[in-house]
Amino acid sequence: MDHASLQNQVLHNHLLQSSSRIILESNDCLNYSPPEVSESFAFDIKEMRKLMDDHNLEDRDWAFGLILQSKLFNPQISGGRVFVCPDYNQSMEQQREMTMKRIRYLFDHGVFEGWLTGEGPEAEMRKLALFEVLGIYDHSLAIKLGTHFHLWGGAIKFMGTKHHHEKWLKDCEHYKIKGCFAMTELGHGSNVRGIETVTTYDSNTGEFVINTPCETAQKYWIGGAANHATHTIVFSQLNINGKNQGVHAFIVQIRDSDGNVCPNIRIADCGHKIGLNGVDNGRIWFDNVRIPRENMLNSVADVSPDGQYLSAIENPDRRFAAFLAPLTTGRVTIVVSAVYISKISLAIAIRYSLTRRAFSITPNEPEVLLLDYPSHQRRLLPLLAKTYAMSFAANDLKRMFVSRKLESNRTIHIVSSAYKATITWNNMRTLQECREACGGQGVKTENRVGHLKGEYDVQLTFEGDNNVLMQQVSKALLAEFTANQKTNKPFKGLGLEHMNKPWPVIPSQLTSCTIRSSQFQIDAFHLRERDLLRRFASEISEYQAQGVRKESALILSYVLAEELGRAFSERAILQTFMEGESALPAGSLKDVLGLLRSMYALICMEEDAAFLRYGYLSMENVAAVRKEVTKLCAELRPHALALVSSFGIPDAFLSPIAFDWIESNSWSSLQH
Repeated sequence: MDHASLQNQVLHNHLLQSSSRIILESNDCLNYSPPEVSESFAFDIKEMRKLMDDHNLEDRDWAFGLILQSKLFNPQISGGRVFVCPDYNQSMEQQREMTMKRIRYLFDHGVFEGWLTGEGPEAEMRKLALFEVLGIYDHSLAIKLGTHFHLWGGAIKFMGTKHHHEKWLKDCEHYKIKGCFAMTELGHGSNVRGIETVTTYDSNTGEFVINTPCETAQKYWIGGAANHATHTIVFSQLNINGKNQGVHAFIVQIRDSDGNVCPNIRIADCGHKIGLNGVDNGRIWFDNVRIPRENMLNSVADVSPDGQYLSAIENPDRRFAAFLAPLTTGRVTIVVSAVYISKISLAIAIRYSLTRRAFSITPNEPEVLLLDYPSHQRRLLPLLAKTYAMSFAANDLKRMFVSRKLESNRTIHIVSSAYKATITWNNMRTLQECREACGGQGVKTENRVGHLKGEYDVQLTFEGDNNVLMQQVSKALLAEFTANQKTNKPFKGLGLEHMNKPWPVIPSQLTSCTIRSSQFQIDAFHLRERDLLRRFASEISEYQAQGVRKESALILSYVLAEELGRAFSERAILQTFMEGESALPAGSLKDVLGLLRSMYALICMEEDAAFLRYGYLSMENVAAVRKEVTKLCAELRPHALALVSSFGIPDAFLSPIAFDWIESNSWSSLQH
C-alpha cells in the first residue's frame, strides 16, 4: 500500500471510531481563585518591605494615596478593582499636557516641598522616596520632574554658588520657573567633552555669547524644551581670549512668561518616541545669545568682569571631573527606578502564574499552575532573586550619595556607573521574560509589562551608554591597580580590599552545603574580579609594549573591560546583599534572604562564561552550580507570593492580570 492510501485508511478508521463514541461531557469552566487562598506566608511581609523600601515608608504611602485620590491619574475599574495608569491611547500632545496637569496637582499638595531648598540627608531621602513612587506610576512623570529638579535644579544647587541659590532655587521649587538641561547634542552624547556649542565672553558688556556653530552642535533630546521649559542649563565649550577652557555650564532663558520663544533661540520638537511620550523632548539652536556674566555656574571656575579665567583647579581633567561630579544624582535615580520597574513586572507575572493553569499531567486532573512547572520557576525566580539583591545595592548607593563628601565623589561615580549599566540591563531582561511569561496577556497595554519595555529601554543609553560606563568602570579599576603596583600600598576603597589577601581557593569538588555558603560565593566572585583585573592590566601592558598608545590599548581591550565591569558590579551587589542579610537576627526573614542570596550568586556564576572560560570553576563544579539553582527554584516557590507582596506596591499600581483576569476579560465587564 502506498503512502497516500495508508493515510486515507488511517483517517477513515479514525472518523468511524469518532462517530461511534459517546458524546463527551463538557469540562467545568475555569474559576479564578486568589493566590492568597492557597499560598501561605512564612515570614512577615511588612518587615521585608521595610528592608526593600529602606526609608520613608509613610511618605511613600502618602504619595500613593494622593495619586489614588485624583481622576487626573486615569483610574479605571477592571475585574472589580481600581487601577491607575496613564492613558497611552492619547496623542503625544495630550500625554504631555496630562503630565503637566499631574505635576501641578502634586505641587498643590506639597509633594515637592524641600526638593531644592531642603538641606541634609533626611530631605534628600524624602525627595528620593517620593520620586520613586511617582516613577512607579509613570516614567514620563518621573523624567519630567527629574529633568526639572535633579538636572536643572541640581545643577544650580551643586554647580552654582550662593547668588544662584538665592535667585533661582525657590522659584524653581515652586515651579514659577520650568527648567531643562541642555547637555546632549546631535553629534555628541556620552562624549560630553566633545560638545560643539561655543561660548565666548564680551568684556565690553559683561556678557557671555552662546552660539550653535554647526548642525551637529544643536542641543538634542532636551526634556521639557519642546513645549514647557522657560529656562535651561547650557553646556558649552568656553573660549576665553582665544583659548578653550573646556566645558562649562550657563543659565539661559529660552521662553518668556507667556511661553514665547526668546529672540535668537530656535526650538524644534524631537517628535514621537517608542516611550516617554509624556515628555516634550526638544532641539535647541543658539544664535549668538547674550546672557549676564552672573549666569555662569561658577562653583568650580569663573570669569572675572575683565575677562580673566579663574579656577582653583588647574588640571583640566580634575576640573572636568569636579564639574560633573554633582550630576551623579541622575544615575542614582535611574538605578533605583530600574529596580522598582523590575519589581512591578515580577509582581504581575508571578501573581498571574499563581492563578493561570495550563495542561494536565494526568487525565481528569486539574491543569497545572504555571509556577508549579520547574521551567516557569527557572524563568522568574532567579530574576526575583536578582531584584532583591539589586534592591539592597540601590539602597546602599542612595545612602552613599546623600551622605557624600568631596573625597567620596569618585567612588560614587564608579559605583553608580557600574550599577546603572548592570541594573538597567537586568531590568530590560526582566521585563522581556515577564512579558513572555504572561503570554498574550503580556501584550496588552493595560497589563503594563509589555508597554514598560518601550518606556524603559531608553535607560540603557541616557545618562551614559551602558557599554561606555562599563569601560569607564574598568578604566578606574585599572588606575587603582596601577597605583597599587607603583606604591605597593594596600588596596583601599571600592571593595577592593580583598586584593590584599591571599588568592581564594575554590574546592575541586563542591557539595551542596559549600555551594550555598556565603564564603564560597564571595570567594568565587573575588577570584573572578581579581583575575580579570590582572588580565586586563596585563593585556594593556602588552599592547603598550608593542607601541600602542594607552588610549588605543584600552579600546582594543574592550572584551576584558566589559567582563571586569560586570565582575566588579556583581561582586559589589553580592557584598551589599550579604551585609544586609548578616545584620538580621536569626529567623524566617533571614532564612529566605539566604535562599535569595544563594540564588543570586549562583545564577550569576551560571550566566557568566568567565567562570568556566578562565577556570575559576571546573566543568563538574559548573554543573553542580546549575543543579543547585534548580533546587533553589523549588525551595523559593512556596515563598513567591510573599516575596512579591513584600514590594509594598499597592494593587492599583499593578494590572488586571495580577488579580481576577477572568472577570477583567468577561463580557459583563464590557457593559460597565
